Amino acid sequence: MTEIALSNLDKAIIVGYFVIIVLIGFFVSRKTETGDDLFLAGRSLGWLAIGFSLFASNISSTTLIGLSGQAYMTGISVANYEWMAAVVLVVMAVFFIPYYIKSRITTIPEFLERRFDVRSRKYFSVITIFLSIVVDTAGGLYAGAIVVNVFFPDIPIWQTILALGVFAGLYTAAGGLKAVVYTDVLQAVILLFGASVLTYLMFSKFDFSWASVTATVEPEKLSKIRPLDDPALPWLGTLIGVPVLGFYYWATNQYIVQRVLGAKDIKNARWGAMLGGTLKLTALFIMVLPGVMAFSVFPNLDDPDMVFPTMVANVLPIGITGLVLAGLISAILSSIDSTLNSASTLITMDFVKAKNPNITNEQTARIGRITTLVLMVVAVLWAPNIANFEGIFAYIQQAFSYIVPPVVAIFFMGILWERGSRNAAFITLVVGHGLSLVLFILSAMGVFQLHFTITAGLLTIISFGVFYVVSIRSEAPETGEFADITWKPADARPSEPMPLWQDYRVHSVIVLLLTAASIIAFW
Repeated sequence: MTEIALSNLDKAIIVGYFVIIVLIGFFVSRKTETGDDLFLAGRSLGWLAIGFSLFASNISSTTLIGLSGQAYMTGISVANYEWMAAVVLVVMAVFFIPYYIKSRITTIPEFLERRFDVRSRKYFSVITIFLSIVVDTAGGLYAGAIVVNVFFPDIPIWQTILALGVFAGLYTAAGGLKAVVYTDVLQAVILLFGASVLTYLMFSKFDFSWASVTATVEPEKLSKIRPLDDPALPWLGTLIGVPVLGFYYWATNQYIVQRVLGAKDIKNARWGAMLGGTLKLTALFIMVLPGVMAFSVFPNLDDPDMVFPTMVANVLPIGITGLVLAGLISAILSSIDSTLNSASTLITMDFVKAKNPNITNEQTARIGRITTLVLMVVAVLWAPNIANFEGIFAYIQQAFSYIVPPVVAIFFMGILWERGSRNAAFITLVVGHGLSLVLFILSAMGVFQLHFTITAGLLTIISFGVFYVVSIRSEAPETGEFADITWKPADARPSEPMPLWQDYRVHSVIVLLLTAASIIAFW
């Protein structure tokens, strides 16, 4: 692909965007003094900021590139990850948000210590830090470098990775979660607009005729629910595996849930989750379907990670290219800053402060900033190695499939079953990950060949079984010991009386109906 010449307007838009990001980081950093400010935005976030930030942090460069690439290669079944997020966020709002907010925890592993013990907290924290840096942050850096390389092919990818990592690391270390969330809101707006423009222009290639799209695309590529032997995403994987990946990501992943933990109250946390779920439903139309259309417009692309950059480079007119490129840079920075801030939070709060509880809030903030910069260096060094994997979306999903099932099991059993024991949680983590490692090795050897989503579902079922068996064979917790941290139907009610239109349960029904309509329309 030839280098794309950017107009002066394109360059001005990109430069202007960076100036705004720097100003946000500067002004927010002046009010970021304590650990609570740095990690949880002073617990002051409203629903609008939470919802847009959830969307922007998730619809990162890896998702933009990954969804379009997978859709190009295999069809729209990849959108199942997106609508499942809406369902999971409803589950999170009903079952988990009340306890996350009322307990005033700073990290999700801290919740495990309160429900089980410190062993589970430390274990899960290490896993989350590893995934945040090696999978999420490094993946975001690599995907972002691919996009930038389309427009500046003479710059080596490793240099682009370094530049993106340093920029995101510095303003995240300075402004913390509040800077991350404020820039996320800006990024989400640009991202939605830019992706929508690209979708419009791609659809124009078919004279805005859906019949023309269906006439040039294989029918199976326009179906979300695929046969059991489908290599991309079989229906059984959608049923038992995708919910597992979605629940881990949206309800237990520090870098996502940190926005909810920073909410000013329970109702804003729930409203934000509903907004985030609604925005996730747009991914089918502005990210997945354009990838399918690209198969007809650009039929000879061998690398799925190049589909989205190719559309940007060849479809958008001068002037709009700069805006969309700014949106891409927005997505890149959004994922990087989020994961850096969350991993820094975990190290600082779960290990440093847990061992030294008397350190001041100012010291906590300083340690957090230093940790952010160190983690940025690690991610920058690892990111170039992702080129050795087949497709960035596959890299991310397969990594999660073997690691998250035991985590999902202990969170669900811990909050729904008061009888669940402390030993059961830790043993489930150890046994579950031991089995995951064995299956991963067998899969790499070609001996075990189940689709990774089905594997995730089976590993989760086994983990539920381990937790149950160990619990009933262990000493039962004292009666009522976990009464305030296990779910009861009354906890699903709104935190205060409010009009029907403000009731998150009404919002939940609307989100689920929209999800069902999307599934039926593209069954």
